[in-house]
Amino acid sequence: MDDSLLSLIAANIAFVGSHFAMSHPLRSGMVGTLGEKGFQAAYSLVSFATLAWVYFAFRAAPSGTPFWPGFDDISWGIGSLIALLAMVLFAGSLMGRNPALPMPGAEQAARSEPKGVFRVTRHPMMWGFALWAISHLVAVPTARTLVTASAMLVLALVGSHLQDRKKEALMGEAWQEWESRTSYWPRWGQLFAAGPLPWAAGVVLWLLFTWAHIHAAGIPAGIWRWMG
Repeated sequence: MDDSLLSLIAANIAFVGSHFAMSHPLRSGMVGTLGEKGFQAAYSLVSFATLAWVYFAFRAAPSGTPFWPGFDDISWGIGSLIALLAMVLFAGSLMGRNPALPMPGAEQAARSEPKGVFRVTRHPMMWGFALWAISHLVAVPTARTLVTASAMLVLALVGSHLQDRKKEALMGEAWQEWESRTSYWPRWGQLFAAGPLPWAAGVVLWLLFTWAHIHAAGIPAGIWRWMG
């Protein structure tokens, strides 16, 4: 195996592993030693450092031969559609109050009726990241993409499950009420009932990110692939 690909695997393990470790088994000890603000600073520093490692290792790894058909119009069309749904969920997760986030009034938000994309899933942001990863697996099935996208998929989906367990312990009955009214697995039929704002914001983000893809990766994505 190429050394650059081994470095990429190590970088993704470090990024995902540090997230899981600091969010769960190490969190209480780190908060006790560093305080809440110190913990947040350490968490951010480790996250940015390991993510930078992933970025540079990804750029250094060879693209290689796709493991299955990709890079064609059909694969890119499917991947682009999945990416659009990812942006709708992500944009919608920033609208309204998300009880999964550490914010004042989180318990009150957990006892309220889910609205917007929270009708689809109680983890719209994480499912947005998961769909982003899946879109790349569909459209660009090379070794370096498989390593990185699979790592992000695990981080999003396993991280959401672990977050449920943590919130159950922290918020008790309030989070159990939220779980009873929402779903971990997306209810895709509810996506069209999420309202116009998540869709409008999602389309704008999708257009911006796919346009930026041209300059960041040198590859047109989304509608830009067909607009020349």
